[in-house]
Amino acid sequence: MNQPDRRLSVAPMMEWTDRHCRMFLRVLTKRTLLYTEMVHSGAVLRGNNIERSLGHDPAEHPLALQLGGSDPADLAAAARVARDYGYGEVNLNVGCPSERVSAGRFGACLMAEPDLVADCIAAMAEAVDIPVTVKSRIGIDDRDSYEELVSFVDKIAGRGCRTFIVHARKAWLSGLNPKQNREIPPLRYDIVARIKADFPHLEIILNGGVNSLDEAGEHLAALDGVMIGRAAYNDPWILRDADARIFGGAAGPESRHDAIGEYLPYVEAQCAAGVPLHRMTRHMMGLFNGLPGARAWRRHLSENACRRGAGPEILRDAAALVSPDREAA
Repeated sequence: MNQPDRRLSVAPMMEWTDRHCRMFLRVLTKRTLLYTEMVHSGAVLRGNNIERSLGHDPAEHPLALQLGGSDPADLAAAARVARDYGYGEVNLNVGCPSERVSAGRFGACLMAEPDLVADCIAAMAEAVDIPVTVKSRIGIDDRDSYEELVSFVDKIAGRGCRTFIVHARKAWLSGLNPKQNREIPPLRYDIVARIKADFPHLEIILNGGVNSLDEAGEHLAALDGVMIGRAAYNDPWILRDADARIFGGAAGPESRHDAIGEYLPYVEAQCAAGVPLHRMTRHMMGLFNGLPGARAWRRHLSENACRRGAGPEILRDAAALVSPDREAA
């Protein structure tokens, strides 16, 4: 079983990390592990458009699929489909705190049912020869003692999971919406580091509140990997040095304008296939964050990319509003 290099990854984010986003991030970093949006096992097995749910370009690899669900048989079957689609990892979401997700009996609410999670992991691990991983919180509601987290990890590890991605906040399943659950419960990096110390044979990946490669590097001193979420989406240029600083390879594009130039052939091909331009440019809004002209870049894309018939020239025109001479790598 080949394990992806998880020293740095970009978090699965609903309505954000679609295939167009991932192709853009691949321009900036070739080695950072990317995740899909969460896809429910039912959509994989019984959905009307599986290609829309699971389709991807080979250039997106290394790539993992995140599944939601709580039926072991369905998750096992969905994992087999994911393997057949070429994904290098299947991740089970046990961390999403939204009420809609909880109502479907998946996401963070499953932390209250460790035996069921263990059954799901065992079924998935037996079904496929690619890694099966779990993404969780450090606890939910009042079930947030360290002892309960240790029991959760121990039980699931015993059924075939060796990689845990841990969001270093607890989740409140009622009273806080998903955005608040990313901001209000305090970050407890010490808890995640303690889990690693107590389970040295497991791969422990930290998620939550990491905003830069500098911060990621600090956490890597004690942990096996770091997952960056919204910071990488809102300011994607922070990933440009990931291959060099985290993986010891070559850095990404020399400039943001070069990144746009590398992404343009994909944009042109997608537009020619009938994909609306804004589905791609919406993932690029933060590319020039902090630079003179960034506001003009965002405004031009916002006002023009969604127009009927908008094509790649809109992206070129927006880029021209930011002078390459004023850009620092």
